[in-house]
Formats: sequence, structure tokens, C-alpha cells
Amino acid sequence: MTGPDTSAAVTLLIADDDEVTRSGLRTLLAAQPGITVIGEAADGVEAVEQARQLRPDVVLMDVRMPRRNGIEATRHLLAEATGPADAPKVIVITTFENDDYVTAALSAGASGFVLKRLPVRQIAEAVRVVAAGEAILFPAALRRMVAARPLTTAEALPRAALTGREEEVLRSMATGLSNPEIAESLRVSLETVKTHVGNVLTKLGAQNRTHAVVIAYESGLVVPGFAG
Repeated sequence: MTGPDTSAAVTLLIADDDEVTRSGLRTLLAAQPGITVIGEAADGVEAVEQARQLRPDVVLMDVRMPRRNGIEATRHLLAEATGPADAPKVIVITTFENDDYVTAALSAGASGFVLKRLPVRQIAEAVRVVAAGEAILFPAALRRMVAARPLTTAEALPRAALTGREEEVLRSMATGLSNPEIAESLRVSLETVKTHVGNVLTKLGAQNRTHAVVIAYESGLVVPGFAG
């Protein structure tokens, strides 16, 4: 049996102010196939500095950190990127399942949100999935989040701009389906799905697929209580 292809490993930066937690995550995640941990940060300011220097594929970002919290660090890191290819993917990790954190993380441009209590294999899979351009979504949390927020005109979905197929793809994204799963569900090729997803992001002015899903809920295209 051959080991993982480390030449294609996802590079990861871990940001957490608790040294024991940070060290534990580094040890456990570095042992997972396809992941190379290239750095650590003890606060939000250091996380941004390390990300600039090391250019990881993914940053695993704690929420509660000194000097600059994880939400602010995420927003700062992604805002200074010249384009999607220049920015690392960010997964926000926290102890608490708090809807305010979900809202803030997604608004800041994070591609996912995971809890520290998850088994390390699930966290590792989240890292791989996000690095591949997918998103880690929790539809139930998104529904609760959007149900508590009033819809504003600025957040309304320009539905006329989307084709019928693009709306179907967006609804599928809102249930947490990956591109391959959407392709199978709609019986189209993976490349076709990728094209539709790209068109959706462009037309909605979304930072990433997670942001597009938030817009879908906020616009009413996907309503709270939608079965996904």
C-alpha cells in the first residue's frame, strides 16, 4: 500500500491562542493523509502575518483570539487579496456553535465553519474539501441565521439575472451539496456544474459559494425550513 502523495498535499496554517489546542491540532492534522501543516499563529495579527509569508492553501482560524479575533483576521486577510487565487481558504473553528459566529464568519468570507469537538478526521476532510474549492456548510444553522435577519433590498437576489439551471445549482449549493453531488443530482457533467457555479458567483457578486448561499437564503430563493 502506498502512502499519500505529499507533493499534492494541502498546506495548512493553524491559528489558535491556546498553545495546547494548537499543538494538538498540528500533531493530529499533520498525521492525516494529504495535509502538510506549515505554520502556527497564536493570535489574529500573527495569523495574518504568517499567512502573508507562508501562503498556505487553508487557514484553520480560531474565533476567540487576542489582538485581533478570528473573524476580523479573516476579513482582513481576504480583503487584501488581489483575487480568489491569491487568497487562502479560511475555515473558522470554535468550541461553541453560535449563530452569531456563523454569520460573522460567512460575512467575512470564510469558506467553512467547524467545531473543535469534531473528530480530527472530519476536520481534516473539511480542510481538503475547502482547499478543492468547495464549502463546508451547515444548512440548519444558515436557515436559523437568515430567519432571524430582516431581508434588505441590498441583499435581494437579482433573480432575473440567473437562468433556471443556475437557480437549480444555487438551491443545490444551499443544501450543502458538492459539485460532484450536484452533477449527479442534475445529471450533467462536473465541468458544466463548475461553469454554472462560476456564473452564479459572478452574477451575484458573491465572494465565494458560501456567500452565494447566504444570498440565496436572504433573498428568499431558498426559504428557512427548506429541506436539504
